[in-house]
Amino acid sequence: MFTQSTKHAYSLLSVVSACIVSSAVYAHDMLPAPKESGAVLFTNATVHSVIHGPLVHTDVLVADGKIVAVGQKLATPAPIETTNTTKAATEAGKPSSATAVLAANAVVIDATNKHIYPGLIALDTTMGLIEIEMMRPSNDAYEVGFINPQLEAITAFNPDSEIIPTVRVNGITHAQIVPQGDGLAGQSALVSMDSWTIEDALVKTNKQFHLYWPHIRWMSSDADKRQEHLDDLSKRVDKVHHAFADAHRYQMALKAEKVAKTDLRWQALTPLFDGDAQLFVHAQSQKQIEEAIALSKIYGFKIVIVGGYDAWRLADALREVNASVIYTQTLSLPKRKDEPIDLAFKIPALLKQANIPFALGFSSDWNSRNLPFAAGQTVAYGLTKSQALQSITLDAAKILDIDDMGAIAVGFRANMIIATGDILDPMQAAIESIYIDGRKIDLNNRHQQLYQKYLKR
Repeated sequence: MFTQSTKHAYSLLSVVSACIVSSAVYAHDMLPAPKESGAVLFTNATVHSVIHGPLVHTDVLVADGKIVAVGQKLATPAPIETTNTTKAATEAGKPSSATAVLAANAVVIDATNKHIYPGLIALDTTMGLIEIEMMRPSNDAYEVGFINPQLEAITAFNPDSEIIPTVRVNGITHAQIVPQGDGLAGQSALVSMDSWTIEDALVKTNKQFHLYWPHIRWMSSDADKRQEHLDDLSKRVDKVHHAFADAHRYQMALKAEKVAKTDLRWQALTPLFDGDAQLFVHAQSQKQIEEAIALSKIYGFKIVIVGGYDAWRLADALREVNASVIYTQTLSLPKRKDEPIDLAFKIPALLKQANIPFALGFSSDWNSRNLPFAAGQTVAYGLTKSQALQSITLDAAKILDIDDMGAIAVGFRANMIIATGDILDPMQAAIESIYIDGRKIDLNNRHQQLYQKYLKR
């Protein structure tokens, strides 16, 4: 039998051992890429610029983590004649003598018969917050409480997550990591998929607050139970409105310098009331979205609807408050029994037809790797390939108020995918290399390691 001190020592040893095991299990061993020492010139590729469409036989010059020029024969000193296919590219960055000198001294990578795409931005993910969903100690996406606007997901982000290398191999260079929960769950952040530390990973953006609009998960068929559910829903909606009313009063007191006691919750919401932040409202049904729009009208919030299954039905109301949508149901089944089986697949095209700004998201951790294939699904149901690609690159960046990501264009970050096929098609993507801020990252991952291991069995 253990004595009390022995039990304490044994427990402490168990905790330490668990931490050691956990750190080994939850950390990959791929080294972050070093900074490029000079310019790199990719030549003769098909460049999917997003802004100017596909550009054939085109060069891309990268230096200091940025795209310096896009055009044909960038190493040629004299101005070149433009053709119809390269007019847009040369307008974006004509090969000046300085550019030609830089290109002439760059490391040249022949990209003939290859495609260059901008890095993909995965919205509404829990990458780096969840390692194994069924193990509570490895799940840092949730926090107790209904109103937690002061909580920041970045503080729980694990840049060494084993999931990250398995996701980025499909072209995802950045991800929005989002806290989960009920009510006002906290703040999200945009992170790079290749970093040493949290500080390295974080991409500076405006504040992003996440509100999970109350809803009934399963409506009971029993009349009494159904009424209980409806009463509980009403209470939770009231709780949201009361929270913002309290926060608004706090902001007015703050401006009048009459705050008697600091409240970290309402203090955190200051950028939202000042118009320097966005409120991401997770809502699927028409009623939820209408209530979120009504809330935004009261306080003038900038809102983004996340989920947005019924958003296409409310085009005028969304445009009235300049709202955008992150649609996350591309590969889902219909939510109502009387709806067409393929409605969820068609909604991106319906959003486009309704002229609602939107991007595609994939609400998951490791499963976010399917983002490009979800975008490919929309091509079969109404979007063009260019529109589908834009929905997971430039449009995603715009929703996050970022103006230098999501395209292959001069001045943009050099986040690029080099592939021999169509990255929206899982059967032929064939991604060869990925660059984040001009750095070529390691595409090795746990899946590849296990594949190589069992080849030797």
